[in-house]
Amino acid sequence: MKEQIRIGVIGAGVFGNYHASKCSDHPDVIYTGSYDPNFDKAKVVSAKYKGRAYALVSDLLDLSDAVIIAAPATEHGTLTITALKAGCHVLVEKPLATRVDEGRIICELSKSMNRIVQVGHQERFVVRAIGLDKVPEKPLLINAQRLTPFSQRGTDTSVTMDLMTHDIDLVLWLMGHKPDNVSGHVINSRTEKGDQSFAHLVFNNGQAFLEASRVAIHGMRIMQISFPSGTVTIDFNAKTVVHDTPFDLNQDFGNVKEAKDSLAAGLADFVLSIQNRRKPLISAMDGYRAMSIAALIDDRKV
Repeated sequence: MKEQIRIGVIGAGVFGNYHASKCSDHPDVIYTGSYDPNFDKAKVVSAKYKGRAYALVSDLLDLSDAVIIAAPATEHGTLTITALKAGCHVLVEKPLATRVDEGRIICELSKSMNRIVQVGHQERFVVRAIGLDKVPEKPLLINAQRLTPFSQRGTDTSVTMDLMTHDIDLVLWLMGHKPDNVSGHVINSRTEKGDQSFAHLVFNNGQAFLEASRVAIHGMRIMQISFPSGTVTIDFNAKTVVHDTPFDLNQDFGNVKEAKDSLAAGLADFVLSIQNRRKPLISAMDGYRAMSIAALIDDRKV
């Protein structure tokens, strides 16, 4: 019989509700309940999925083996550090943290406390469903656009940290190492945090151009990857892939379970990582590398 994991959720907003739902559905998870500074919201979500609402985050940590952090991005670092010090494994929504020093501390604590930290860069599960993780070539050029109309959600941090980190993580994963040079700029149009971001990452074997916006008229999530033997274009919104490469890619990836529900796929990987004491698909160090590059881009505001 597989080990059952007691998991609580920190945050009772939209994503906190989603995560509580996935915990409730997973056969190896005991959903211990939710914490939110707004106790009424925590009560609603916890009752919906037959858990307990907590007025203190420390009480949730005491009664859980692991937690999912679905709080505002600026709180990710502090909450993850607190959870690790309490002995919990952590699945934290992206970004890992918004401060580089906090990201570094999380990586150190994850290792010293022997606790799993997984970061919610869920697009990796989609790319894996396509089969790009098994491609025998490294990209020469990656172009990515991640655009969305304005919403107050996520505006506690920059669009680089909130949206572009997904593509930064994918680029690092596909390239296989850190860039030699990072340049870019951020434009403040609706908030003071940065609402449009442009980045250029240079590697010894290729380069990547990234654009992210949360003030676009229409939503778009496109990534074009040029390999020595051809080009692959992914539309993450439409769940389509077009390519002229010799690679055996799954063009019907939208019907693969981990691409259809990447949030559930993330939880499943988190649970297996705890049960088998193995590294998750998106580790603390992966999250740290993505957010530290985002921080470099944010330093170049115009």
